[in-house]
Amino acid sequence: MSHAWMPASPCGDGCLTSGAPSVGVVRRAGRLCAAVGVVFVALLVAPLLVVLPGRQRVVRLVFRGVLAAFGVRLVVHGGLDGSGRGALVVNNHISWLDIVGINAVRPMRALAKKEIAGWPVLGGLVSRAGNIFLDRERLSTLPATMAELAEALRGGSLVSVTPEGTTWCGRASGRFRPATFQAAIDGGVPVRPVALRYRLADGRETTEPAFIGSESLIASLRRVARLRGLVLEVFVCPEIAPGRAADRRELAALAEAAVHSALGTAGVLPRIPAPRPATAGQSKQNSLPSGSAITM
Repeated sequence: MSHAWMPASPCGDGCLTSGAPSVGVVRRAGRLCAAVGVVFVALLVAPLLVVLPGRQRVVRLVFRGVLAAFGVRLVVHGGLDGSGRGALVVNNHISWLDIVGINAVRPMRALAKKEIAGWPVLGGLVSRAGNIFLDRERLSTLPATMAELAEALRGGSLVSVTPEGTTWCGRASGRFRPATFQAAIDGGVPVRPVALRYRLADGRETTEPAFIGSESLIASLRRVARLRGLVLEVFVCPEIAPGRAADRRELAALAEAAVHSALGTAGVLPRIPAPRPATAGQSKQNSLPSGSAITM
């Protein structure tokens, strides 16, 4: 079901770059099988992680294993340390790979739409990761969800949120919506902006990993599996301390500016088209309501 308050991106198939090198059919199939295998093994050992030491390291290895299965190289600028203090981690949103990349840097909880639990490959991991789920079909549940998010932050959790509310192609981007930033204010915790970009091994920017338009997750998985030399770059920006912003709108603007600054420094010039509200009958299965996320 689509609602007028769901954010919508104008990005579609026309945003996808062409000319990216690809691997053969056999290798593509092998990548998909390897990714499923990594997730299957992770699900088998998940019950043991409750009692075994080094849980964070094991979880990080699982997500790095998913990246390796798809042939994605991870390049990280900066660090996401936990230091026992909660923080709202926010990033620009391009692909389902964002989920994997951030957790490959530092495993954390996230605000996730409840539909993700049914996703192939990633759904099982999401369900076991202690995430906060949002029912995007019932806007009336949003205040309670934000209260749960604030409580998790006060309790010392790092929680990942994508405040654009939907995926963009990477060359274009959306506004950071302020709703979830209220949870950081209420929880008295900092905000950690994270900027993501995708490029090829030769340095060319690519939009091929983007999860946009009305395509299915399976179609996106297949497109990523065929790419050769895909690189995911993660830029961890300086934290925004509690009390620096007067309200959630200013806090959202500061986080958005930090992400755009990091991407601009990296050679990416973000364009922000005017927001376009969803219309009746419009279907975009990866859209979310204001302040929610497609993250784990």
